[in-house]
Amino acid sequence: MSNVKTIPDGMHSVTPHLICAGAADAIEFYKKAFNAVELSRIAGPNGKLMHGSIRIGDSTVMLVDEFPDYGSVGPKTLKGSAVVIHLYVEDADAFAAHAVAAGAKITMPVAEMFWGDRYGQLEDPFGHRWSVATHVRDVTPEEMQQAVAKMCG
Repeated sequence: MSNVKTIPDGMHSVTPHLICAGAADAIEFYKKAFNAVELSRIAGPNGKLMHGSIRIGDSTVMLVDEFPDYGSVGPKTLKGSAVVIHLYVEDADAFAAHAVAAGAKITMPVAEMFWGDRYGQLEDPFGHRWSVATHVRDVTPEEMQQAVAKMCG
């Protein structure tokens, strides 16, 4: 029996794997905007990135360049993304301001939300969407349901 771990140290069961037009540039953006730490980088043909990984907070994010011949394209090519990657951070307001200074675009300003978070959304220069939140108060499921009913009623 092998001692190889089925989930490597430092990884979680779910790990985002982002396809970017310019994955090496994306790594540099995430380092600047999200204080990411680069973990690995494997160059492929024509300088394209075959695999890269970064750590944001306690989580790994993998990246790869677009390879359209293999059906691998990012949100800029697709003209949008149906996915939002969620980040919990110590200070959502400061995090969003820092990301904007690095080139992200606010798509939903950070504000207090009924579920107890300060929450907002950003789009990075590569078309990936991110939500950022800081949990500021505990709210019961009943209180959340009442808030939703009040908003929609």
